[in-house]
Amino acid sequence: MENAFIIFNRFNQRQTAQLEKVIANLDPNVPYNFETEETINTDRENAPWPTTVKEADTIWQQYIKLNLLNSMLNGKSLEDSKKNIRKRYVNQLRRNNRIDAEQAYSIIMNSLTTLYDPHTNYMSPNDSENFDINMSLKLTGIGAELGVKDEYTKVNRIIPASPAAKQGILQPNDRILAIAQGDKGAFVDVVGWRLDEVVQLIRGKKGTIVKLEVASAKADDSDTHVIVIKRDEIKLDEQAAKKAVFDVKTKNGNSYKLGIINLPTFYMDFEEAQKGNPNYRSATGDVLRLLRELTETNVDGVIIDLRNNGGGSLSEAAMLTDLFVDPGPVVQIRHGSSISRQPRAQYPAFYRGPILILVNRLSASASEIFAGAIQDYGRGLIVGEDTFGKGTVQKKMDLSHGDFKFTEAKFYRISGESTQHRGVVPDIKLPDLFDTEEIGESSLDNALPWDTINPAPHQNYFKISEYLPKIETEHLERLEKDPEFIFIEKQRQLYDSISNKKIFSLDLNKRQKEQQDIEQQTLRMENNRRLAKGEKPFENYAALKAEKDPENEDENPKPKDDTIKPAEDPYLQEAGHVLADFIDQLNNSNLAKHQ
Repeated sequence: MENAFIIFNRFNQRQTAQLEKVIANLDPNVPYNFETEETINTDRENAPWPTTVKEADTIWQQYIKLNLLNSMLNGKSLEDSKKNIRKRYVNQLRRNNRIDAEQAYSIIMNSLTTLYDPHTNYMSPNDSENFDINMSLKLTGIGAELGVKDEYTKVNRIIPASPAAKQGILQPNDRILAIAQGDKGAFVDVVGWRLDEVVQLIRGKKGTIVKLEVASAKADDSDTHVIVIKRDEIKLDEQAAKKAVFDVKTKNGNSYKLGIINLPTFYMDFEEAQKGNPNYRSATGDVLRLLRELTETNVDGVIIDLRNNGGGSLSEAAMLTDLFVDPGPVVQIRHGSSISRQPRAQYPAFYRGPILILVNRLSASASEIFAGAIQDYGRGLIVGEDTFGKGTVQKKMDLSHGDFKFTEAKFYRISGESTQHRGVVPDIKLPDLFDTEEIGESSLDNALPWDTINPAPHQNYFKISEYLPKIETEHLERLEKDPEFIFIEKQRQLYDSISNKKIFSLDLNKRQKEQQDIEQQTLRMENNRRLAKGEKPFENYAALKAEKDPENEDENPKPKDDTIKPAEDPYLQEAGHVLADFIDQLNNSNLAKHQ
């Protein structure tokens, strides 16, 4: 361990020296020229390491100019930009000088443990306390699962029914640049901060306001906005499943009544369950009740909406499968060389009608187990995006000082395929809202690979592959004409062009021109969508921004309406059309069998 501390201390000394140089270069009297042909390549993953101090200083100086430019493009003067960014590096230097042996040990140990996989970590006593708070869902904050990428705090996931989810603006992959307390608190720049320090600023008393300055996942640091969120606890009741009904007409002219059950998480009231209360609250119990209500209204099929469902109780995922599938295996769990199967109830399926499972990139863990089982049984259609790919099981071990969280097992579907890394691949794909290279298990360093084991014996309900060609054809025809999906595709292309750009000009005029081009593309896309829907277009980008800008939100934000609105959700609408086409084919095949 002594050698590890020597390496760490040497790195810390070098970092301190470089931060002192950066701070000196941000002195108000140091001139900067923003009318040069100079560029910077921000993708240094495969770039050679600088061989001299002068080369390193040049790279750092380019990053300073880039930060200043981004700040100026966001409306700040050069003087204010220097002041704010200098303060950022002064704070980093102060924290660098405050690193104690406990923090150094934690950094060294996690550098080692994460080489095994990204979910194996040493947790100091403070980190362990934060972990327990998050697992109990008693956190009073905004309800965002955070991570770190480069020097930024990044939003990994928005917890369902949380203040951030209700507010509705903060999105996965957004970067938090600064945090302010209350209506009038000054913003504190948090770029380069440790995650636990950022979390401490976000947490606070229930009912208080926190403001986040955020760079959207779909923009660079030159385009930021402020999000106002009121802190609150996450309540089990607010995460409960809910239902809706809507009608869909197929190309053949057939009309179907479809039910929707939105399930934000696989929840259960562990405390009441342990007390032996047979009526404890759970995802399966609530879904069963909603299914009963839907069948009483004679729905022709049901959509289970698992978008943004990050998982929860494994037993709930298995019991939920029981509602749709007769007794049989749901998931296989591999511990080393031994394989176990999740025990199943012995009662027959409750609902036997056509079903569709709607997923996206943030459907993870228990969601993937349920969706994978439905797909393997051929019980229904899986529609949406490739899921997250979290197919491992972690266990926490108490140490004499801190804790150790390690990966002890992997999940496998009854087909024998792992959910790890690859996730569940939908039968019918919808346009991606999230960049799979930025979000998901496959985006994490040293993620365990996808693999297979022997399949578990199971029955097959429908030969889904026989129905897919016709469903896929009609699905693609709708996407080509739907103004919402045309807009989503154009928006994704623009986002890709922004996020994939790694070489930036350090000329202010050129960057301003690029920014104006992006604004005009955004305006054109939005107006094309509005015109296709018969709505009035925006006169200019300023008008569009004034309506869309979160900074125009009330200082005491109103909760987002979380009722299910199929007419306002293009993904839900298209899922309904896919399910209706599936029902059409089932009806036609049944008719042919009886002729």
